[in-house]
Amino acid sequence: MIRASDLTEKEVVSITDGKKLGYISDLEVDMERGRVTAIIVPIEGRMMGLFGKEEEQEVTWGEIKHIGVDVILVEIKGPVEPRVENDDEGFYPIKAIK
Repeated sequence: MIRASDLTEKEVVSITDGKKLGYISDLEVDMERGRVTAIIVPIEGRMMGLFGKEEEQEVTWGEIKHIGVDVILVEIKGPVEPRVENDDEGFYPIKAIK
C-alpha cells in the first residue's frame, strides 16, 4: 500500500518522450469504489489559468505504467491538454497533507 503523501514526493515522467511532467498536486478518487482514478500534475509553463488557478493535466490511473522509489512513469497518449474540472461529475479531489 502507498500513501498519498508518498505519491506527491515522486516526480512524474513520461516514458513516451522522457519529459519530466512535475510532481503530483492532487488526486481524483472514485468515492463509490474507494479508488484513485487519476493523478493531477501542474502543466509546466502555464502558471496561471482562468481566475488565477494553475492549469493542470489529468493522468488517468491506466496511463501510470510504474511507480518506483522516486519516480512515477506514465504513458500519455495524445497531446497534453488542461484538465477541465466539472463539479457535476461527482468526483472529489483530495489533496495530500505533508
